[in-house]
Amino acid sequence: MKLHGFPISNYYNMVRMVLLEKGMDFEEVYTKPSQDSDYLVYSPMGKVPCLETEQGFLTETGVIIDYLDDLGVGPSFYPADAFKRAKVREVMRYLELYIELPARRIYGDAFFNCPATDELKQEVRKSLERGFVALETIFQDGPYVCGEQLTYGDIYYYFTMTVVARLAKISLGWDAYNEIHGMRARLELLAQRDSIKRIHADQRATR
Repeated sequence: MKLHGFPISNYYNMVRMVLLEKGMDFEEVYTKPSQDSDYLVYSPMGKVPCLETEQGFLTETGVIIDYLDDLGVGPSFYPADAFKRAKVREVMRYLELYIELPARRIYGDAFFNCPATDELKQEVRKSLERGFVALETIFQDGPYVCGEQLTYGDIYYYFTMTVVARLAKISLGWDAYNEIHGMRARLELLAQRDSIKRIHADQRATR
């Protein structure tokens, strides 16, 4: 398999962590989002990540992760119980819709020197505050977001929250990393995993 994307993309890193945690063989193909007609054949929206398999190409992080899980190689990071498995997917969806999506409205301000208005920043902060509260209501007791074991929800959580915490600090003057209940402890726990250490080492090497 070939994973198309680049190390700065949080969604690319989610898929890469899954592959590393499962011990699966794969090749990385450095690719940035593109509207080039050649790339749109493989990724119709021009986004990364994009997974190249013997049968064809797959796009969208959640779809790729489910495909990798369905292959049955290495450990699954979904619980065996159907309801608990659905709760993991619920966390993943909340992170996409209620944290990452509103945060993207000020990515330009935080990372690309495209200033946002104070009104927009206030809107984003309110949306993120509601999202954080909502997430806390669906998290399970334990060191991980869905209980005692690592799940795909934690992989989504790590690569979403590390970016959003930086964005909040830069654009909103908000230390969400320390102020949001449990965020620091969860991120520090996940940062100890060898897969994440390798991803960060590779990120530093490409700068």
